[in-house]
Amino acid sequence: MRLLLKLFAWLPLPSTHALGAGFGLLALLFSARLRRDMVDTLAQAGLNSAGLRLRAAAELGKGLAELLPIWLRPLDRALKLVRDCEGWRHVEAAVARGRGVVLLCPHLGSQELAGLYFAPHWPVTALYRRPRQDWFHKLMLAGRQRGKLTTVEPDTGGVRAMLKALKRNELVFILPDQVASKGDGAWLPFFGRHAFMPLLPYRLLESSGATPLLVYAERLAFGRGFRLHIEPLDLPADPTQAGAEVNRRIEAAVRRHPEQYLWNYRIYRYRADFMPPPPEAST
Repeated sequence: MRLLLKLFAWLPLPSTHALGAGFGLLALLFSARLRRDMVDTLAQAGLNSAGLRLRAAAELGKGLAELLPIWLRPLDRALKLVRDCEGWRHVEAAVARGRGVVLLCPHLGSQELAGLYFAPHWPVTALYRRPRQDWFHKLMLAGRQRGKLTTVEPDTGGVRAMLKALKRNELVFILPDQVASKGDGAWLPFFGRHAFMPLLPYRLLESSGATPLLVYAERLAFGRGFRLHIEPLDLPADPTQAGAEVNRRIEAAVRRHPEQYLWNYRIYRYRADFMPPPPEAST
């Protein structure tokens, strides 16, 4: 099995993306849950259309297929898939400030390449959630923990590790657009609806004085590679207000590349005992 995975990893990227797009379209055809989740989130953003659903499903498949060349190729060969980088000067300026850097990466394009791209240059501590499958967890860690990148889980030890990294003027990598645990979140507006999202990135900024940057790796058409975007963020000190501002910036980035967002992720998770505040009470 590992040999087959390695052989797949060395396919040309256009072939990898073509196969992935086909699997994504088949998944949309045969999975009622995928269709339902994608329709719900796209409709919430005012972007629902048959054409965009098809493109988003194809990009979802590409994103899964490209994990193998990113994780199993040598790091220098994997990073050559990034053909262009916009905004590298913002990282250099942030490191020069000496207070650490918090890289905020939404579920847009390739999060894997967005995090790994910094690993040859500076130490990076990346926050991740452990998957259920042990074999996939081992594969994921082997693919991610390369160069100067280490991973930590979202527990007390992981938070301490990230704070220490920022004090050493290192980089911390976090995906902000996900569902938070009850002890670390707030109801924040996201595409016109409230989602319970983590405040940890903004509490780290508040505690450390680190510089926040928005990053994402845009997937180029026809398997040509990726373009890394790095954008400066000017955030308020209050963590909740900072989270709302980051969400606005993520929305703007997603509207530029709507087909590459992870629309099947169920970020709006409500229960009878766990609901967002009424409109008049929301912030």
